[in-house]
Amino acid sequence: MLTELRVRDLAIISDSTLTLQYGLNVLTGETGAGKSILVDALSLLLGERASADIVRPGAARAVVEAAFDLGRAANIHASADQLGVDIEEGMLIVRRDINAEGRNRAWANGSPTTVGVLSTLGRSLVDLHGQHEAQSLLRPAAQRDILDAFGGTGDERQRVKEAHRAWVELKRRETELVERRNDVMKRADYLRHVVKEIEDIAPKPGEDEALATEAKRLANVEDLTLLSQQVVELLDGETESTAAKAMAAVRKTLDQLARIDESVARWNELVGAALADIDELVREVQDYSASIERDPGRLAEVESRRDRIYRLLQKYGATLEAVLTTHDEARRELDVLDTADLDLEQIAERRTVAQHQLETAAAALTAARKDAAERLALAVEEWLPELGMPDATFSAELRTLDEVSPNGCEEVTFVVQLNKGLEPRPLAQVASGGELSRIMLALKVVLAAHDVVQTLVFDEVDQGVGGGTGSKIADALARVAKSRQVLVITHLPQIAARASHHVRVSKGEIDGIATASVEVLTGDERVREIARMLGDADDQSLLHHARELLRGAGSREQGAVAGNR
Repeated sequence: MLTELRVRDLAIISDSTLTLQYGLNVLTGETGAGKSILVDALSLLLGERASADIVRPGAARAVVEAAFDLGRAANIHASADQLGVDIEEGMLIVRRDINAEGRNRAWANGSPTTVGVLSTLGRSLVDLHGQHEAQSLLRPAAQRDILDAFGGTGDERQRVKEAHRAWVELKRRETELVERRNDVMKRADYLRHVVKEIEDIAPKPGEDEALATEAKRLANVEDLTLLSQQVVELLDGETESTAAKAMAAVRKTLDQLARIDESVARWNELVGAALADIDELVREVQDYSASIERDPGRLAEVESRRDRIYRLLQKYGATLEAVLTTHDEARRELDVLDTADLDLEQIAERRTVAQHQLETAAAALTAARKDAAERLALAVEEWLPELGMPDATFSAELRTLDEVSPNGCEEVTFVVQLNKGLEPRPLAQVASGGELSRIMLALKVVLAAHDVVQTLVFDEVDQGVGGGTGSKIADALARVAKSRQVLVITHLPQIAARASHHVRVSKGEIDGIATASVEVLTGDERVREIARMLGDADDQSLLHHARELLRGAGSREQGAVAGNR
């Protein structure tokens, strides 16, 4: 549950700490005192978008911080673990800063986190219902989600979603393959031409470079022969200046040196190695020279081959590797024509199976929803008279869709008849703001047993009601608060009197700036606040009435406890 909410420099709040307890908590105060700002602050911790204009004038940043006692709530511990948030001794402290430029930062138990993480955690921590959330009840998707939550159809809905995903994937693959096959059919003649032209020439990687080298050699036979012969003559010819004879002379001189200084004897080893290298080089150059032959026919063949390869390079790629890649891609595309029919047949068979599985899963979800719709209608109608709508009826109607969606094969519509003699109509067409809030409250009472969220927040759920209806709403809220923490912003004294924890929000001035403050009310201060809500905090009869309301609320609680025993 939410144990503490601290707000600094947010709108008209300078620095206020709101402490809360288990059960029914109420926030009261004059209109404009800042009650809804506290709910807005909580919304920021739950991932709501923030802007710079919420920062209090003159402040550098607004700070919102909340402490949650998680107890043994396994779902929250699991969610926090998945999000990388460490829970310390069952406590979670979340914080969000928004600076005057609109930039914001978030923390969870002292570690930096993201607003997205706060939003994900928030869905497990707090269920907030203001006028905006009540309006969301008008959306078909929200009505479907409420029915599913009440019916506990999570498993059936997940199976439909997975079956639909599988069916859609097969349908996508089938469409993609048909389109690809048709495209290949249009280009088949060209692709066959590409494959044939490249296969006819059958180039090999690096062949163009090898041919260029060979062509250059064949075109320069005379020069190559003459130059290689000159190399042999310089190394080991008949003249006195050949390298071999020079090295022999060097060796003879070194022998004379070594007889005088033995330390240079090793130089002869180097000379010997050099002579061996010269002999090896001479043999290789001679072999090379002998291999060079004038072959005009071979040169013509090489140039012809180079020309054909050049045309391939011009048409299909800058390198032979690219040309061969073009060949392989064209071949693969043509292979589609050979395999597409069989592949499509196999996909069609699998899609038929997937469609059957989807229809089976959707039928199971529909059955569960029909059962849930009947039970939800009975449960909500039991509460409508208690909330000031004695003649109202409620039903959840299922309208079959033309095609199964990821959420099933029906749309859910809440239908109400608020007054006798009128036709039942969709909730979106008939409910006023006050009626919508009360229907939302009836649904929350009914859903309380199914909801794992421990903290419920209602912002002015009592809009447009009073008198006896206000007392009935107070009873409903008190009933929900027996198994949950409930926080209500209210103007009704009947609701305020039923609270187990009463907080007043007041507005004053600090340094000429409107400033809100909060205080927990007990004893006479609480009596005076309820009298103010009745009309006048100084009116003795209203003060007496306030005490009677508080005594009556206490009696009802004791009676409820005795009844539970």
